[in-house]
Amino acid sequence: MLTPRLELRRPVLADAGAVLRIHQDRLACEHNPGDLIGTRAQAVERCRGWIDHWERHGFGYWVLRRRGSEHVIGFCGVKLVRLHDAPVLNLFYRLEPAAWGSGLAGEAVAAVIATSAALPYPVIARVRPANVASARVAARAGLRRAEHLDTLGEDGPDWIWSS
Repeated sequence: MLTPRLELRRPVLADAGAVLRIHQDRLACEHNPGDLIGTRAQAVERCRGWIDHWERHGFGYWVLRRRGSEHVIGFCGVKLVRLHDAPVLNLFYRLEPAAWGSGLAGEAVAAVIATSAALPYPVIARVRPANVASARVAARAGLRRAEHLDTLGEDGPDWIWSS
């Protein structure tokens, strides 16, 4: 999938190095320290999980690169999960810090939400209260705060934004 500045493609096991690089970066995982990993084996396991989700459901997390570059700058996509006993599409976006502030997360999120519109589940984003930048991306993508869905996540309170 292409956007004006990005190429989004399905993950492959060879992406484990990029998964490790970005998910061992404390700044990239600052608001979700439970997502930090430290070994290649953990990165391969995470990558396999993403690939398996694609194989089971036909959608999932994408690998992000700037158009014309082989360098992976992050990941964005949706995963089928349960929230308050209902199926939802959890929107995930994580970019390396060097890519922050240029609107690339919003561009990737907009593409993912557009392709998710045909799926029979609402899209939600779980955002930590202090993660203002993530909340801004969710809002710009058309998601709205859904306080009644807020929950406690692995790393603290999850403020829910919903389609």
